[in-house]
Amino acid sequence: MPLVLVRNDITKMEVDAIVNAAQPALLGGGGVDGAIHKAAGPGLLEECRTLGGCERGKAKLTKGYRLPCKYVIHTVGPVYEDGQHGEEQVLRSCYRSSLALAREHGFKTVAFPLISAGVYGYPKDQALRVAVDTISGFLLENTDADEMTVSLVVFSPTPFLLSKKLFPDVHEYIDDHYVDTHYDACAARMRRAQFESQRGEFAPPPMAAAPTFAAAPKAAPRTARGPYETLKKLLGQIDESFTQMLLRKIDEKGMTDAQCYKKANIDRKLFSKIRSDVHYKPSKATALAFAIALELPLDETEDLLAKAGYALSPASKFDVIVEYFIRRGNYNIFEINEALFAFDQSLLGA
Repeated sequence: MPLVLVRNDITKMEVDAIVNAAQPALLGGGGVDGAIHKAAGPGLLEECRTLGGCERGKAKLTKGYRLPCKYVIHTVGPVYEDGQHGEEQVLRSCYRSSLALAREHGFKTVAFPLISAGVYGYPKDQALRVAVDTISGFLLENTDADEMTVSLVVFSPTPFLLSKKLFPDVHEYIDDHYVDTHYDACAARMRRAQFESQRGEFAPPPMAAAPTFAAAPKAAPRTARGPYETLKKLLGQIDESFTQMLLRKIDEKGMTDAQCYKKANIDRKLFSKIRSDVHYKPSKATALAFAIALELPLDETEDLLAKAGYALSPASKFDVIVEYFIRRGNYNIFEINEALFAFDQSLLGA
């Protein structure tokens, strides 16, 4: 059931269905609508002519024709005026109607553009927030959406200035905890390199070591089982694995497995794999996603990460952003992923 934010051209997405931000007549237009019709070929327009248009906030289905997807879901978003004329309600309805249509037809993979964020003028930062909030809410509320993966496709985030618009406090936190640390570390390395260079320039050449003829000391007699007994003892001291700690934490929080992997934005199949393998080693993003789902404080998050062989680092912008949200008690993984996406970082979970 993951929600994935990706940078791509939606006409290139190999999924069950892509969503077209269409005009009411469904006869093509500019922006995403025009690009999809062009890539699909004339067959798409011919089928759209038979549909009789589409109301704003509703959705209709066609085949994908020359597109790499199997189907196209057409939805008509609101034209943005000032945000006071029901634009958000219509936009949310676009996402819900499209997702309901995808669920009705058993689609497992669906890709959305930012609806109404082009020629219809919806502010892109607000459009992104509405999209993430509506899609994540649908996936969490509908148990039969467990097998669905939804991609939110943003073709080019650079002009959006999403990070500064949506997360000014994160910007400030990064400046305080990442930029300075990163700069100080670089400066220290440069000073050390300069010192070593100067010392090598003025230091006298090293004298050759005098040969020695002393006999090498005899090695201590080795018992046949000594080293192996020591290794066996050390291995016996290993405490619980990542999987064991994760399952224990889920029980302690009184959560079900489904509640945990949904909040972590993790696919059910991946969770089943982790549960069945006591020695499973997750990626750092997966481990952190579970920490967020369990709403662990920073020290417990670090403990869970350590079980997977990772640690939070002030030299990693990804780590600093996640730490920012944990310190503030914000465990909404979809909002965290918005911030990570806006700052050009990998996402948690999916």
